[in-house]
Amino acid sequence: MADTHAKNHDYHILDPSPWPLIGSIGALIMAIGAIGWMQAGQGNEFSLLGIPMANPWTFLIGTLIVLYTMFGWWSDTVRESLQGHHTKVVSLHLRYGMIMFIASEVMFFVAWFWAVFDASLFFNEAQQVGRMEYTGGQWPPAGMEVLDPLHLPLYNTVILLLSGTTVTWAHHALLHNDRQGLKMGLWLTILLAILFTCVQVYEFVIAPYSFSESLYGATFFMATGFHGFHVFVGTIFLIVCLVRAYAGQFTPEKHFGFEAAAWYWHFVDVVWLFLFFVVYIWGTWGAPIYHH
Repeated sequence: MADTHAKNHDYHILDPSPWPLIGSIGALIMAIGAIGWMQAGQGNEFSLLGIPMANPWTFLIGTLIVLYTMFGWWSDTVRESLQGHHTKVVSLHLRYGMIMFIASEVMFFVAWFWAVFDASLFFNEAQQVGRMEYTGGQWPPAGMEVLDPLHLPLYNTVILLLSGTTVTWAHHALLHNDRQGLKMGLWLTILLAILFTCVQVYEFVIAPYSFSESLYGATFFMATGFHGFHVFVGTIFLIVCLVRAYAGQFTPEKHFGFEAAAWYWHFVDVVWLFLFFVVYIWGTWGAPIYHH
C-alpha cells in the first residue's frame, strides 16, 4: 500500500542536489569580493585569512559560481519537466513560487520609490543634515537641468508597451499551437528589449547629472538603474524561452517556463510605467530641460 502510494502521489521527490551548497558558496564569495572591490575603490586594504581581497577578481569568481549554479539548477528543473515529473500539483507550486518572487520584487522597488518620494516631498526636511542646502528648498534641486520626459523616456515607454503586446502575442500563439507565431513574438520581444536597453544606456551617458553629485542623481540612477538590470535579466529569460521554443520543449498544455517569463516581463513593464510618471514626469515638473 505504501509503495503504491509513493509511486502515484502528485508530488515529485527531488534527487539529492549539489546546487544549494554550491550556490551558497558562490554567493558568499561574491559578497566578500564585492566588499573587497569597494574597499579597493576607496584605496583601502582588505584581506581574509591572509589572502588579499581588494580587487575585482574575487567578486568575478563568486559571480561565475552563482551563474553556473543558476544554469545547472534550472537545467535540472527543465529536465524534470521533460521527464514528466511536473504534475499539476508541482506546476501549481511552481506558480506559487513565481508569484512570491514577483511579490518580493515589488517590495524591492517600493524601497526605491520610497527614496524618491522621501527626497522629493521632504526636500526641506530639517532632520536630514544638509538636505536644504543640497536641494535649495525645491525639487528638483535648484539650478539642476533634467532630461525631457517626452523625449527618450517616452520613446522607451512605447518600446516596453510594444514588447508587452508581442510577448502576449507569443503566449496566445503557443496556446493555439502556432509555433511560428510563438517564435516571431519572442524574437520581436527580445529585439525590443535590446533596443530599450540601448536607449537607456545612452540616456545614462548623456544625463546632465551623476550618481554621486546630487540627491536627485542618486535616486534617479538607483531606481532606473535597477529597473534596467531587471530588463537585462528578463531579456536573458526570454532568450532562454526562445531557445526552448526552437527545441520544441513547450506545448499548449505545458509551458510554465514561458509563462513565468511573460509574468516577469509584464512586471517589468508595470514598474517602468510607475517610473515614467513618478521619476520622469512628476519628479521633473517645473525644472529646466537639458538639451543635449
